[in-house]
Amino acid sequence: MLLGIHLTLLLGKGAPLPAPPPLAEALVEAEVTHADEGRSGFSLTFETGRGTAGIDHALLMLPQLRPNSRVILVVTLSATPWVLMDGFITQQQLTPGDRPGSSRITVTGEDASRAMDLKERSAEHPAQDETIIATKLIASYAMVPMVIPPPAIDPPLPTDWIPVQRNTDLGYLNEIAFRHGYVFYVIPGPVPGANVGYWGPKVRAGAPQRALSVDLGGETNVKSIQFQADAQGPLMVSGHVQDPRTGQSLPVRTFASTRLPLSVLPLWLVNLADIRVEPQDSSGLSVTQAYSRAQGRTNAAADALTATGELDAVRYGRLLRPRALVGVRGAGWMHDGLWYVQKVRHALKRGSYAQHFTLARDGYGSTVPVVVP
Repeated sequence: MLLGIHLTLLLGKGAPLPAPPPLAEALVEAEVTHADEGRSGFSLTFETGRGTAGIDHALLMLPQLRPNSRVILVVTLSATPWVLMDGFITQQQLTPGDRPGSSRITVTGEDASRAMDLKERSAEHPAQDETIIATKLIASYAMVPMVIPPPAIDPPLPTDWIPVQRNTDLGYLNEIAFRHGYVFYVIPGPVPGANVGYWGPKVRAGAPQRALSVDLGGETNVKSIQFQADAQGPLMVSGHVQDPRTGQSLPVRTFASTRLPLSVLPLWLVNLADIRVEPQDSSGLSVTQAYSRAQGRTNAAADALTATGELDAVRYGRLLRPRALVGVRGAGWMHDGLWYVQKVRHALKRGSYAQHFTLARDGYGSTVPVVVP
């Protein structure tokens, strides 16, 4: 790898162990993708040749590269280790080469949440709201639960209704998260072998990461970046709900995003006269539940401005973390400021390390005078 950048590979069934030297030396490329929705994924590409007997490719015989083997990737930048991936191999692919030793074996896989999506089950969760259910399900997989309660909690009374799960645990966590405009994902680390299960809103607060610098001479660390606005992205919700306890029909309507703004000119506000309004299906919900879910949909659709690009990992000097804030500078007033990191794809090869990113926020103009350089 590059000077100051080191990749550690651990793999195997059960407790993963450091890759044996022949396997580590055969690794030519690693890719890891993290996003704020859905599973994270990875791929590892090894260069190989046939064994001494000429019968088959040597690496194909290794149990560490077979499906269901666990993989942990740790990147060390400037003496600081970061757990980049903790997951399981799901597929193996062989691409024969046209010269000795040029064949390639590529294994792909998904993060630790794959174990939560293997078995569908039918289960009841009596007298438990979504916060309790999420905490219970995450902890059952030896993960550290990080669960943020929704703004409005309305615990179900067993005499009224009982939450019923007819899905895998992962599918049900995503289902109950969607009701509130929440997300569920697994964060690897902070140490190899540990994972955190996050269930809550997209994180739009906290200390921002080091800024992405554009067109700033020697301080530039972004290779390329493009910005795009979608005026059709934001939406409001309108409908009615019949309260099951009182029998009254009450209006349900959202008027604005309640998330912490990252811009001074949110597109939902600029285009308020022409904003989309979608209906809300509130059957079987209380007034509190209906309003919470309607507001969650509006909040989730607020990020109508996106940025995509590629970051020079050596100049940046650290991992760009998704699901967190980052500053942008040098792009002009309309696009400078704080952004939410939606997705990062890490591409590591011998001699190069690139981070491809997708950022999002609600509109134009910075809400802060400066960002962390």
